[in-house]
Amino acid sequence: MITNHRSWKMAGLVATVVIVLSFPLSLLLNHNQGGSEQPAASFTGGKACIECHQKEYRLWKGSDHDNAMSIASDTSVLGDFNNTSFTFNGKTSKFYKRNGKFYVFTEATGGRMMELQVSHTFGIRPLQQYLVPFGNGRYQCLPIAWNTVEKKWFQMAAMVYKPEDLEPVNWLYWTNQAQNWNSMCAECHSTNLQKNFDITTKSYHTTFNDINVNCEACHGPGSAHIEWARLPELARPVGINAGLLVKTSSITSRQYVESCAPCHARRSSTGPYDHNHPEFLNYAIPQLPVRPAYNIDGQFKDEDYEYGSFTQSKMYMKDVRCGDCHDPHSLKRKFEGNALCTQCHRADEYDTYNHHLHKSKGEAGTSFINKAGQKLGPGDGNLCRDCHMPGRFYMGVDRRYDHSMRIPRPDLSLQLGTPNACTNCHDDKSDQWALQNVNKWYGERKKAHYATILAAAASGTPGADSGLLRIINSNLYPEIIRATAIGYLSGYPGVKAQEVVRRALGDPDPLLRHTAVEDFASSDSAGLMRILVSMLGDPVKSVRMEAANRLSTYPETAFNQIQYPLFLKALDEYKQAQEYVADFPTGRYNLGNFYSKRKDYAKAEENYREAISIDNLFYPAKVNLAILYYKQGKSELAEQLFRDLVLNHSAFTDGYYYLALLYGEQKKYPEAIALLETAVTKPGINPRIWYNLGLLYQMTGQDEKCITTLAKGLQADPCNYDLLYALFAYYMNRNERDKAAPYINKMRSCFPAEKVVQEMYARFLHK
Repeated sequence: MITNHRSWKMAGLVATVVIVLSFPLSLLLNHNQGGSEQPAASFTGGKACIECHQKEYRLWKGSDHDNAMSIASDTSVLGDFNNTSFTFNGKTSKFYKRNGKFYVFTEATGGRMMELQVSHTFGIRPLQQYLVPFGNGRYQCLPIAWNTVEKKWFQMAAMVYKPEDLEPVNWLYWTNQAQNWNSMCAECHSTNLQKNFDITTKSYHTTFNDINVNCEACHGPGSAHIEWARLPELARPVGINAGLLVKTSSITSRQYVESCAPCHARRSSTGPYDHNHPEFLNYAIPQLPVRPAYNIDGQFKDEDYEYGSFTQSKMYMKDVRCGDCHDPHSLKRKFEGNALCTQCHRADEYDTYNHHLHKSKGEAGTSFINKAGQKLGPGDGNLCRDCHMPGRFYMGVDRRYDHSMRIPRPDLSLQLGTPNACTNCHDDKSDQWALQNVNKWYGERKKAHYATILAAAASGTPGADSGLLRIINSNLYPEIIRATAIGYLSGYPGVKAQEVVRRALGDPDPLLRHTAVEDFASSDSAGLMRILVSMLGDPVKSVRMEAANRLSTYPETAFNQIQYPLFLKALDEYKQAQEYVADFPTGRYNLGNFYSKRKDYAKAEENYREAISIDNLFYPAKVNLAILYYKQGKSELAEQLFRDLVLNHSAFTDGYYYLALLYGEQKKYPEAIALLETAVTKPGINPRIWYNLGLLYQMTGQDEKCITTLAKGLQADPCNYDLLYALFAYYMNRNERDKAAPYINKMRSCFPAEKVVQEMYARFLHK
């Protein structure tokens, strides 16, 4: 491994000459494989493991992993297919059997009622879904699922999505891509899943070794292990982890957690999971805990599958791992109730009324029914989980618990609008009521929380960058929160921000390096290139391919003979990663951007159009396609898309901005002004809207409105370069130096390293 370290470091050193980044050796020791001399291995199927691993097999048998997916049969199907009916929104679906096969008559493609055969079951508890085969190797998840607890059919999609999302034209409709098994579900419900999406024919040839989550899903291909086990004990080679690719003992807690992450993380995949690479970011890029998927304080909102929450927690920081609470084979909790937590936390201190202040089961007390229809009373609220892991329902009936394991903070709820465990149960009470009781019981002092810093940064509050810098520079914060802070810091350009992000490029954690590469900004194009080139040799795929993606706007002549091959290799990894997810609108969108940067405009247009055909509400593809048309002089096509953005995506205020710019060029000033006047009434707008509206007022002789508008823009973004310069230039052109002075001084304060600003200031002094 040290040799590998030297080789990639030397490549980066030679390529950059100037930039030297020091990656600690711990980076390379953080792996989860059996050694560099592992024999080649292939998947054999879980049945090959049973003979020697009877105990593990008995634990696994009947588990959620065992029942992750099955062929539809009398044994596997739990739903009532005995000529039953289910009515929703005035349409009746029927479930029945014929010749040993399972069928459903329901609303399907284009909203038409039709008979469909159920081929597979999907999941087991507390609901079971059903797969329906369509053409081109495609399988779709039926929106009507079976509640295995209450033994009844229910319309799962209607409990998850808004009514308008259930229309046949929407990509969330069950026969469209969002409910496609091959791309949305299959990776984590079968073993050695190969999606095999053909980007040309838009068809699937999906395969797997085991239909469910079997031994090799976690331990990797087992053929070499079986060969090792067949050898006499004294003849077995040492140092190869018994022939298994993935180590599960004598590893760090991070390695353990990341062995579960490929399926228990909300992430974007960069390729199929084959167990051959040690770092999780060689296969996927995890979702950072930001809105809208999470609350601003990191509590889950959408499904996060545990990883994104758990890696925020103090438990994770203290080296607690999944297997400390869950048996890795049965998946059951190791203990029930608070005994799970009192493995580590003192029962006489924490499992008492004096700590949780809730009555236990069997004690006298009152009950109430909350807005979710749950009856709560004695015995509810005294579990550690109730306060520190508040739950939410997903997929309609599946209650999952927030693994960030935090102390309830009603004070943050009042300040930031975040949820808290108190009013999660007592939903007839207010956050103020909760805070009063928390203060009464535990005292008024509260620890500072990074949520206040992230919230300030998310809203663009001046000075929030100082808090972000503290988070990024401190190892006391979880890596996923430090990476999140790097993402927010991109909104605060400056010398200090550049320096701290530059240091993050050398952090041992690949998530920090990836986020730093993604968000590093500099007005020095040559310096930026040197830094990004230095990352092309990073040992983790997600990092180096993001560096290549950002470098793809540079011409070949900007690279030297050593740099360019490294760049092309990493850029090809990026392209392959996007082609792997080209059945998603985001994959096609990224490919459109890829080809646009490479000046292959025909392929760029093709991919943008494919993204829109997959999801006609995916407006980023519409924006970039419209801009592509505009650059090619196809103004009519660009205008059609910009008008579509205004009409169908009114919350996307940049739609107004782009159409206004087009109208401005066409000298349709009243129309352009009307669009921007609408845009500035919407929350969270791009400051450029204020700038361009001010210029339009100036061009049409409305000077007072010009000044007022530019000033309002500065209130929203006090260090906006364009707004400051526009006001400075406006007053200088009128020789009103006293009124111009505050703006040039503010520019010097906000951009102390910008030579252009210093030159303007010097001219201002001597004019």
